[in-house]
Amino acid sequence: MRLLPRSAAIDSHDVGPLRRVVLRTRLVRAILVVAAVALLAGAAASARGLDKTSSTSLPRASGIVVIDLSLSIGPKDYTIIRSTLQRLVDADASLGVVMFSDVPYEMLPPGSPASELRPILRLLVPHKATKNDPGLPSNPWSQSFSAGTRISSALQLAGSLFARDGIRHGTILLLSDLVTAPEDVPRLARTLQSLQDASIDVKVVPLSPLRDGRTIFEGLLGKQALIPPSRVASSEPLPTGSSSGLPVALLVLGALVLVVLALHERFGGRLGLPQPEGRPA
Repeated sequence: MRLLPRSAAIDSHDVGPLRRVVLRTRLVRAILVVAAVALLAGAAASARGLDKTSSTSLPRASGIVVIDLSLSIGPKDYTIIRSTLQRLVDADASLGVVMFSDVPYEMLPPGSPASELRPILRLLVPHKATKNDPGLPSNPWSQSFSAGTRISSALQLAGSLFARDGIRHGTILLLSDLVTAPEDVPRLARTLQSLQDASIDVKVVPLSPLRDGRTIFEGLLGKQALIPPSRVASSEPLPTGSSSGLPVALLVLGALVLVVLALHERFGGRLGLPQPEGRPA
């Protein structure tokens, strides 16, 4: 059996059956080509949607929210903090929480249900400001935190929690005005680099940041790592990490494309006809 070239002709007086076979083959080819194109389009759409799908909330048991509660955080900033935490509660995320000013501490270990944040939300509500009172919320941390801020120490603690719990490819969501002590800047740069080396992704929600603080973080992490506070209040998903699960839809669509191509080769190829007697194969 061999495939005849396009220029080859078959001397036959009974071409009716061949015409029917040709029409059927063309129809099968058309159907399979349309199916392959549709599956490829679906696979492309699924691939484009991976980031949006995986960024709905912090990945399960692999995210830590780091919250700045230093005295430079104002009432408006507390509103953004509460909105962010509320969205994580609504998404039923699993996460850890680190709070800090000059000294950080672990409030919730990684993998804790976000519902445990509900009592904390009530403690982050600013009250009405007066001439002598900026309206900052009164909470258990007000007395222990000072005006000094060391962001590097909070990020180091979050990284150590991942190592302690054996979590790889974790995500840190930092809520801060990005104001840190001047002597902390070199240590902050080293800390962010070590987190990146450990495959830990760092995202930042800037809370009324000064230009210097934003410039430092944009230089160290890139502009894409900073999430505008306006996105926190919107319905747009927070890009706080990638899902650890497999893209099942993309894999299934890719497998179906291969099946369709195999079917095309099996049923839509050229006709194989017997080699005429006396001619070499």
